[in-house]
Amino acid sequence: MGGTSSIGRKISLRFTLFLFALSINLSFVKAQDVAAGETIFKQNCTACHAVNRQVIGPALKGVEDRWADKALLKKFILNSQSVIKSGDKHSVELFKQFNNTVMPNHSFNDEEMTNLLAYIKAEGDKPAGGAAATAGAGAAGAASGSSINNYTVSGLVVLVVVLIIVIMVLNRVISSLERLIRIKTGEEEEEVVEVVKEKVSPFRWVLLNKKKVFFAGILLFLLGSVWAWDTMWNIGVHQNYQPVQPIKFSHELHAGINQINCQYCHSGAFKSKNASIPSANVCMNCHSYVQATEKYDGEISPEIKKIYAALDYNPETRTYGTNQKPIEWVRIHNLPDFAYFNHSQHVKVAGVECQKCHGPIETMKEVYQYSPLTMGWCINCHKETEVNSKGNAYYDKILAAHDEIKQGKKVTAAMLGGLECVKCHY
Repeated sequence: MGGTSSIGRKISLRFTLFLFALSINLSFVKAQDVAAGETIFKQNCTACHAVNRQVIGPALKGVEDRWADKALLKKFILNSQSVIKSGDKHSVELFKQFNNTVMPNHSFNDEEMTNLLAYIKAEGDKPAGGAAATAGAGAAGAASGSSINNYTVSGLVVLVVVLIIVIMVLNRVISSLERLIRIKTGEEEEEVVEVVKEKVSPFRWVLLNKKKVFFAGILLFLLGSVWAWDTMWNIGVHQNYQPVQPIKFSHELHAGINQINCQYCHSGAFKSKNASIPSANVCMNCHSYVQATEKYDGEISPEIKKIYAALDYNPETRTYGTNQKPIEWVRIHNLPDFAYFNHSQHVKVAGVECQKCHGPIETMKEVYQYSPLTMGWCINCHKETEVNSKGNAYYDKILAAHDEIKQGKKVTAAMLGGLECVKCHY
């Protein structure tokens, strides 16, 4: 009986551990599903929908409960017009309720559809203070990360101090050994050395050591030279310059997650010298409808409110007032007045990507100057960039005049006058 009881306890323990591991695994899978669904929602749905409030389309909270046929709901998400044309009563009423606004088709697979609905359900089930709690958790996480960084820096400082102490001790040991060798060989009398040390202060004793003074002087000279060279070289260079803007516009959200083409806002880059800063009316093409994210519990985002304030726009009545004022953006990329740069020549003619000069702009929450924009940096680019002349009439006459220098070599911007001073300077 005792053996049987022991076996039973082992089976019970293993079964309990199995259930515990299974519950953890299921929780992890569920968290993964919700996270994946959030990504799908932000990439495909936020332009027209929010979970807890109505935007262009209805609020999605409890959407599965409003559809008796779950399979029909999934078909509606993939192709709403086909379901409406089939005569489904709920679909037709929904279409009429929102002014016959056509919902775009999607190509989600079964897993993506499940993840999307899991995210909507999870967000809809959150209490009203969920966003605040999430923000608090984020702040706590940031504080934790900050403390970790502080510990890391402190550890490095301690390590440097310890290394300095070790070096000093080793240096003292070496000096003592050298002195003993000299005494042993009769080159130095121990008593004389001790008397000299007693009469001379420790600081002056170090200065009397010609080797130490020489190496210290060399070190100071090298450090000063590096500092002076770096200071002079970077005069007028504003790499990594990141001013505070009046509105926290996120290129990561717009150009990265939502994949809005750069030239939708900066239309001048394709047709003029300047890339141009979009007017607030361009912002309103989207933000007259897209007003907030779930982060603000259905309230209008503070940054979007700044756009409305600049345009004197009332989101409730959808009307504009007369007290309009421009948004005072702070220029980031500043070339000297004597330097000439034409956006259209690079973007339209040469086909240069925005990231070539501006860096990974689609990942920047706040824009900063990525490249140094120095003359040497531009010249190196002209030396390395191969000209794509196929089907590009802009280069026809220039290439005809340079047939003699081609001879099988690649034609670079430098060969076509890219190093001439007047190309960049007035």
